Amino acid sequence: MNIATFVATVFNNELPFRVEAYDGSVAEPTVVSSANSITIKIIRRDALTRVLTHPGELGLARAYVAGDIDVDGDLDPLFELKLPPLRKLLNANNLRLLLSVVGASALKPIAPPSIEAKQHGVIHSKARDRQAISHHYDVSNRFYEMVLGPSMTYSCAVFSNPEDTLEAAQARKVDLVARKLDLKPGMRLLDVGSGWGAMGIHAARHFGATVVGVTLSEQQQKYATEQARLTGVSDLVKFRLQDFRDVKDGPFDAISSIGMSEHVGRRSLENYTHTMWDLLKPGGRFLNHAIGRPLSFEDDPQPSKLAAFNRQMQFALGLRGPSKTGSPFIDRYVFPDGELHEVGTMVTMFQAHGFEVRHLESLREHYAITLRQWVDNLTKRFDEAIEEVGVERARVWRLYMAGSAVAFERHHLEIHQVLNVRPLAGQSEMPLRPSFEPPF
Repeated sequence: MNIATFVATVFNNELPFRVEAYDGSVAEPTVVSSANSITIKIIRRDALTRVLTHPGELGLARAYVAGDIDVDGDLDPLFELKLPPLRKLLNANNLRLLLSVVGASALKPIAPPSIEAKQHGVIHSKARDRQAISHHYDVSNRFYEMVLGPSMTYSCAVFSNPEDTLEAAQARKVDLVARKLDLKPGMRLLDVGSGWGAMGIHAARHFGATVVGVTLSEQQQKYATEQARLTGVSDLVKFRLQDFRDVKDGPFDAISSIGMSEHVGRRSLENYTHTMWDLLKPGGRFLNHAIGRPLSFEDDPQPSKLAAFNRQMQFALGLRGPSKTGSPFIDRYVFPDGELHEVGTMVTMFQAHGFEVRHLESLREHYAITLRQWVDNLTKRFDEAIEEVGVERARVWRLYMAGSAVAFERHHLEIHQVLNVRPLAGQSEMPLRPSFEPPF
């Protein structure tokens, strides 16, 4: 028996895609599926070793990142497949059959790809959070420019229509945040997780705010500081390499947190919220912009089960791994220690600490469009990306962004902006019918 025939056998001859294997064997699709146009290439025996030694998503992820498996064709149909768990496919009979084909030596484990995250210490401690952030962001500013485009804004854009340029939509997003915060000249803004500086610089240039931005990424901090200098707002904007838990120069008139709280663990969410409260002046506004995941009606609503579910991530591949943070692919290669929280959990946490939630907006479809544009940027410059960060990381980003786009399109992921007020003498200081829409 050859490798491709074995794969077809494992799928009970209901193969949804084409298979090519390193031994020259080929298996054609045997069922009608959107994945019929895809070819899965098993390039080396190492692919089988990784799957045998770590059955499930982790083994497949390592094989893909290492280049032991490749995919020809559009990745989207992969995310439509509803396949049984790999552990079920590799039952005792199939395992014996595979070993007869590849040999028992295939059970000898091999080292994971070099870019796999290896953070140490107590989860969500300051030291470990810095390691996790550095793994994702301290890669290459040039690589991020290839993917994100000139705006260098790594969060959901806001489109007036799907034909908007990414740069215009990202400018609209930071302007929308500034308007929701009601920024005015002389106000102090704390931008938590300030990234490459887009929000802070926009707030200073267009609203006259004095801004403190904090990030744990050295490359982001250096880039943002230089951009502030180039745009002439260095006197108004300061970007610090600092944990939000170490900010001591409050109170601030407003706080923005854009794409940062995904890095805050469920057990740390209370401290995060309390810190935002302490740093915000009474009457001030706090906007939290974060990816989340929907709460399924099938979930057991008991608190212990809900708390466990809140720690899961529902990202690329539609796979739900056994690890505490969900997908092993995302946890090991994209967002180490990342956790997504259902928006109701966030709202409850904010209100339990005294905030009044005044406005909540879903931007789910906007993030799908944003990701599609990032994928297009990466596809056009894929060879450059490989030269800049290596083939392993480029492959990770291709898979993660394509899978995330599909996840937002199918409502496996959500994104919300939650506008909070720290009440002043019981009053929100909000107008009766606020209008936040940017004038462009």
